[in-house]
Amino acid sequence: MLKHRGFPGRLPGTDFQFTIRRPNKKGATPLVARERFADRRPADRKADTAFMMALWFQFGDQPFERGNLDAGRLSWMFGREVIPAEDPFDSESYEALLMIDERRARASFPDAFDPDDIGGK
Repeated sequence: MLKHRGFPGRLPGTDFQFTIRRPNKKGATPLVARERFADRRPADRKADTAFMMALWFQFGDQPFERGNLDAGRLSWMFGREVIPAEDPFDSESYEALLMIDERRARASFPDAFDPDDIGGK
């Protein structure tokens, strides 16, 4: 499992996890598209924005390996802002390649692309 050096492990001051420390012995947790509802808590939305910001600054528009990125956090964006970068795609592989759909990510998380605006106005 690739460990993304320099990627934040969590949202500072919270328990919102962005990475995992070691691989699961049973294999990677599958990525599944989770629906984000409009009534999500502000803390959840802030964590999503911070995670997208970290993804963008770490990888930009280039494909990246799933590695030690948290499956739960990725699943909130999977199939929309974060998409498979290979076909066929193995959602249960730490080596699976992903990429950011920049157009959708900018529409969903405009603050993630302007670090001065993070956390709201």
